[in-house]
Amino acid sequence: MREELRRVGELPAIAQAIVETYSRQSIINHLGSAALPSRPEVIRSLEILFEVLYPGYFGEQGLDETNVGYVVGHRLNELYPLLTRQIYRAIKHECRRLESVCTHCKLRSEDVAIDFLRTLPRLRDLLAEDVEAAYDGDPAAKSYDEVIFSYPATVAITTYRLAHELLELEVPLLPRIMTEYAHSMTGIDIHPGARIGRRFFIDHGTGVVIGETTVIGDDCKLYQGVTLGALSFPKDARGKLIRGRKRHPTLEDRVTVYAGATILGGQTVIGHDSVIGGNVWLTDSVPPHTRVLMEEPRLTYEEGHGEKTPAPRTG
Repeated sequence: MREELRRVGELPAIAQAIVETYSRQSIINHLGSAALPSRPEVIRSLEILFEVLYPGYFGEQGLDETNVGYVVGHRLNELYPLLTRQIYRAIKHECRRLESVCTHCKLRSEDVAIDFLRTLPRLRDLLAEDVEAAYDGDPAAKSYDEVIFSYPATVAITTYRLAHELLELEVPLLPRIMTEYAHSMTGIDIHPGARIGRRFFIDHGTGVVIGETTVIGDDCKLYQGVTLGALSFPKDARGKLIRGRKRHPTLEDRVTVYAGATILGGQTVIGHDSVIGGNVWLTDSVPPHTRVLMEEPRLTYEEGHGEKTPAPRTG
C-alpha cells in the first residue's frame, strides 16, 4: 500500500517542520525526562480496585466465602507492583519538573502504595453508605445491585474517593488521570481535591461539576447539571493565577441541590438542611434550613397563528 501513495516523499519535510516546533513550543513536549505514568496502566489499576471494592460485581464472578480471600490476595499481588510503578513514575517526574534531586523515589513509591492499599477497608465502609444513600434517595432504584451495576454516580464517586486518597498521600498526576477518566465515562466531573462527606449521592449525574476546593458535608444530594464552581480567578502582579486558595463553595450537612443549579465562590456557604432549587444561580451564602427557588416563569401560549396570551398564574 505504501508504494501506491504518490506523495509519500513529502513526509520527511513535514516531519522536520513538526520537529522544528518542539524547541519553541516545549510546554507540550516531554523529551529527555523521566517516564510519565502510563494511562492504560492507571486505568487497569482502577479496574482491579473496583474488583476488590465490589467483589462479584466487577471482574471475576462466582465468588463465595471459600474463594474470595484467594481472589482478593491475587488481585492485590497484581495491583501492588502495578500501582507502585505508576506512583514512582509520577513522583520521579514531579521531582524533575521541580528541578529537585530525588534520592528515594522508589522507596517512597512502595510506601505510598502500601499506605494507599491500607485505606481500602475504610473506603469500602464509605462506599457502602454511598450506595445505600443512592438506593434510599432514588425511588426508581430497584436494588443495590442496580445502583452498583448501572449508576454513573457509583463509578464517579468511587473513583473520586480513590483518587482523593492518593492526593492526600501527595501523589501527583495519578489522581487527575483517574477522575478525568471517570469524567469521560460518566459525564460527572469531580476534582480529587474536593472534600466530600458520608452518604453522598448524585442523581442522574450528567453535567455535574465539583471544583477542587469544594467542601460537601454528610447526607448531601446533587442532581444533574449542578455546578459547584469558582466565582473568579485572582491573579498576582505578573498576571498569573494565584493557586491554593479556596475558590469553590461549601455545602453543609443534608443539603439538596436540584438540576441545573450553579453555586459559585469560595466564601459561599450553603447552610445545613437547605434546598437549592433547579436553575438557581447563587453567589451568596444561605443560612441553615433555607429553600432557595427561582421565581416561577410566566409562560406564553400561542394558539394557531393568532395573538400570544399569557398563561394563567397558579397557586
